Amino acid sequence: MDAKLSPNQGLNFSGIGLASGLAAALSVAAIIFDWMANRLPWQVTSLSLPLVLCAVSSAAMGFVVIPLLQALKTGQIIREDGPQAHLKKAGTPTMGGIFFVPVAVIIACVGSNFNKEVLAVSALTLSYGFIGWIDDWQILRRKSNKGISPRMKLALQIGFAAVFCLWLMFNQPSNLTSIALPWVSFALPLGFLFWPLAGFVLVAESNATNLTDGIDGLAAGTVAIALLALGALIAPASPGLMVFCAALSGGCLGFLAHNRNPARVFMGDTGSLALGGALAAVALLTNSLVALFILSGIFFVETLSVMAQVSYYKATKGPDGKGKRLLRMAPLHHHLELTGWSELQVVGVFYIVAAFLAAICLAIAPF
Repeated sequence: MDAKLSPNQGLNFSGIGLASGLAAALSVAAIIFDWMANRLPWQVTSLSLPLVLCAVSSAAMGFVVIPLLQALKTGQIIREDGPQAHLKKAGTPTMGGIFFVPVAVIIACVGSNFNKEVLAVSALTLSYGFIGWIDDWQILRRKSNKGISPRMKLALQIGFAAVFCLWLMFNQPSNLTSIALPWVSFALPLGFLFWPLAGFVLVAESNATNLTDGIDGLAAGTVAIALLALGALIAPASPGLMVFCAALSGGCLGFLAHNRNPARVFMGDTGSLALGGALAAVALLTNSLVALFILSGIFFVETLSVMAQVSYYKATKGPDGKGKRLLRMAPLHHHLELTGWSELQVVGVFYIVAAFLAAICLAIAPF
């Protein structure tokens, strides 16, 4: 073990402890945000009620769906070149996104009284979840790590992003194309350039979240934090989307009841692509792209680690066709594992970083 790169040995966690602590922290945070905004935590248009309701509903649904996934033999195929500790996870059911994402979407739509913005974001979320489901199904059918081709996946992501952007174009105010900067009373006018940026954000965010889903509880927990913070930020202007963010955050917490280490189910692309698409869609609708960039700091770094690894490997490729590796393995969470960090330590530290990023966003927000 590389002692220089291993975290403080005092950071010893258990899977259930991490998940329980996160659930408690986000529940308390939701109540505090509701109190600050003069909302009753038990009213439908709040952060607290959708969060708790979806957490309980998703956790309960998992007890029904996970045995079905096991019966259908939807066991995850584990990469042989990955961390050796992950090989024991082979056979753990995947596609867990099929139970917690729809539960959260349904509760959000009902709780927001079928607000048109919530319906649009829900459609985008389920569409990206459908892309992930196709990919997961192909991986299981072929019994390999290769699902649909990257080109096909990207084409589907761009296609659904284009449809969502067309809806935005005809249903949102014209000032949407000016990006609000939180530190100054100034908006950056992009005009037509906003639309290719919007499409890029949708595709990039979904893929970045997907790359972060590689350790028990990592993606679900960090996305839950980002969603709740985003919900608190947009609450004054978009109460319907606040309910959506709280509901999906709660769905992630309910999923964590089964996905925390040691995981009984993985979310798969079905869940990770949907979560990333949801974050991006809400940010676009509420002109919160700067906040999204901060909240997605972990997802951004994870993506950069993959890009850097691939670029360095290609740049150092010798006559034998082999190159050097910048990291022991990408994304970053696997590199940390291979330098001596335990899965729980990686997850715990990433939760802390995600909470810190959320605190930065909330500190600069005008409540």
